[in-house]
Amino acid sequence: SAKNCIIDKYTFIGANSCISYAEIGQNCIIQNNSSVGQCGFGFSYNDGFNYKIPQMGIVRVGNYVEIGASSCIDRGAITDTVIGDGTKIWHFSHIMSGCEVGENCNIGQNVVISPNVILGNGVKVQNNVSVYTGVVCEDGVFLGPSMVFTNVVNPRSFIERKTEYKPTLIRKGATIGANATIVCGNEIGQYALVGAGSVVTKNVKPYALVVGNPAVQIGWVSEWGHRLSFDENGVAFCPETNQKYQLKNDQVERIL
Repeated sequence: SAKNCIIDKYTFIGANSCISYAEIGQNCIIQNNSSVGQCGFGFSYNDGFNYKIPQMGIVRVGNYVEIGASSCIDRGAITDTVIGDGTKIWHFSHIMSGCEVGENCNIGQNVVISPNVILGNGVKVQNNVSVYTGVVCEDGVFLGPSMVFTNVVNPRSFIERKTEYKPTLIRKGATIGANATIVCGNEIGQYALVGAGSVVTKNVKPYALVVGNPAVQIGWVSEWGHRLSFDENGVAFCPETNQKYQLKNDQVERIL
């Protein structure tokens, strides 16, 4: 079914899908049993009561977007939910209200993107990842399978702490390995690499390689993800691209 929506040319909508309060670009594919533009949970907690937030936004889907079967894209409560051109969202995933998903992203199966999360262009989110409110991922970030974010440092099921969410920022090109945990309130520097299963409890420097629980830095990596070996002058080259890097004052930058 479709209501209160605009659907551009050459877009395919599968059986038993429901489209409402949405603008969908051209050449999109929305597979069977998907929901685009429905109201999200939309509740706010205040003075011990849940109040329904009016759903004022819509879903804006770019061109050449693919949405897998049984996925759900909620309309924004205040701001629109945006899915950029060329993005692919796999089966059984849920994009909640007010999210901004950039162009050419790949959202794996069984992924939840919580309200107002921002994902830049070219972000890859592997299967079984939940990206919670307060997380911002810049362009080219890789989130490995079943990695974990948090957004409250001292959660209790019987205490509402939605006003205490701590922001987490993943800078451009960073990689978070499978099953890693990123404790909220931290920043992962650009092109850093967090090893599989690591638990990050503090900021990670740009180009740093960190592993373990708690995660500790064991080296540096290039933008292409290779270990860097610096000479006595603090210079190293990526073995794949021959890009040149400088290590100075315990900080790395690419200089060529």
